[in-house]
Amino acid sequence: MNHVYGLVGYPLGHSFSRSFFHAKFEREGIAATYENFEMPDLSTLRQLIADRRELCGLNVTIPYKTEVIALLDELDPQARAIGAVNVIQITRQPDGRVWLKGYNSDIIGFTQSIAPLIDEGMQRALILGTGGASKAVYAGLKSLHIEPAFVSRQRRGDIIAYDDLTPERMASHRIIVNTTPVGMYPHTDEAPRIPYECLTPEHLCYDLIYNPEVTRFLELAARQGCKTKNGTEMLHLQALAAWDIWNR
Repeated sequence: MNHVYGLVGYPLGHSFSRSFFHAKFEREGIAATYENFEMPDLSTLRQLIADRRELCGLNVTIPYKTEVIALLDELDPQARAIGAVNVIQITRQPDGRVWLKGYNSDIIGFTQSIAPLIDEGMQRALILGTGGASKAVYAGLKSLHIEPAFVSRQRRGDIIAYDDLTPERMASHRIIVNTTPVGMYPHTDEAPRIPYECLTPEHLCYDLIYNPEVTRFLELAARQGCKTKNGTEMLHLQALAAWDIWNR
């Protein structure tokens, strides 16, 4: 039986995973395929997995990285601590039962990708957005001994608002990570609402978006002399980590 892997999310027009894995399977002579499963909601996810017995593993993307947890049988401790899942390992029991275990490979991809760019002056970070990917970024920065703060449109609890980004706060937080979809194709003229004039060559601006390759966020940051990086390498690294999880 041909093994099938896939991606669950909505919408999936921006997805990179299918082309990445198709190329990997062809290059390495792996008898497998990768499909997109675009779902307006997750109500049919377990039924899909039960019906498609050739399914061996799934990736999870926007907007379901947190919501999917309720449908799983087990969580890897790191995924539980992060509070978000982007990889599902599917184990089929002899009696037909299906066991779903959730993992987070975003933290692996993000941490390995950003670590070489961090210098000793970068001790605090601003994370733009509070969705599923932001949780992995938060955990990854903490593991690198960086103190992160979430930024959202509305101030609540420990989350600060975009209006709170004073020159002083921008000066003390030298890593800015965009985890929102703002600026993603086709809305390439948009950018997160931060005071770009406060950025300096001592700042690092990292965008999880990979399409376009240079977002408006990164373009504006580069004009201020910042180090910049997009999400392409993170995507490749998290995808390879997902493959390792599926094949343990």
